[in-house]
Amino acid sequence: MNVGERIKNRRLEENISVNFIAKKLGVDRSTVYRYESADIEKFPIQIIEPLAIILNTTPSYLMGWSDFKENTSKKSKYTYIPTAISAGIPLEIDALVENDLKEIEIPDNLMGKWAGRKSIYITKISGESMNNVIPDGSVIAVIKTTIDCLKDGDIVVFSDEYEYSVKRFYKRDDKLVFRPDSTDKDFYDHVTNNKNENLIIYGKVVLYLVELN
Repeated sequence: MNVGERIKNRRLEENISVNFIAKKLGVDRSTVYRYESADIEKFPIQIIEPLAIILNTTPSYLMGWSDFKENTSKKSKYTYIPTAISAGIPLEIDALVENDLKEIEIPDNLMGKWAGRKSIYITKISGESMNNVIPDGSVIAVIKTTIDCLKDGDIVVFSDEYEYSVKRFYKRDDKLVFRPDSTDKDFYDHVTNNKNENLIIYGKVVLYLVELN
């Protein structure tokens, strides 16, 4: 494929409109179509890098020097909650206001299929009751969800009367069980029911990052 074909194919793969590219580059639609058709005597090399950014690819791919399409350096922004969520005995924390929330950038290749999801927020875990899977101090990515969308074994962030914790979720008839997954057998289930008006599900843990010693 020539440069124009690679630009067009990548635009279609990413479901990006010609209008969007034209606006980002500060050119008109006809110019973008000319780029894609290679109907230009001398291709403007200076637009390759900004085009690659828009198309989530690399200049090397557009120029035909590489067949690797994805731009692994791309990052997405997520809401970051600086207060650690307890993975031990539920921890009472002050309610956060909007000004307490921050933003964090994480490479898309690290987030995998969850990259760019607006319903995901990032925080940290504290405590040992989930240390079989998520050690104390790990960064976790949590996607907002409802209790109806949870299945047995999901790891969830929840609160019960302002006590925040991270546990595995199980449903047993009308009972809701939040169970530790720990090497420490002193941790115990938090059991409630689906009529508990104080129970809030903040989301499901979909990814965690562990710092190795």
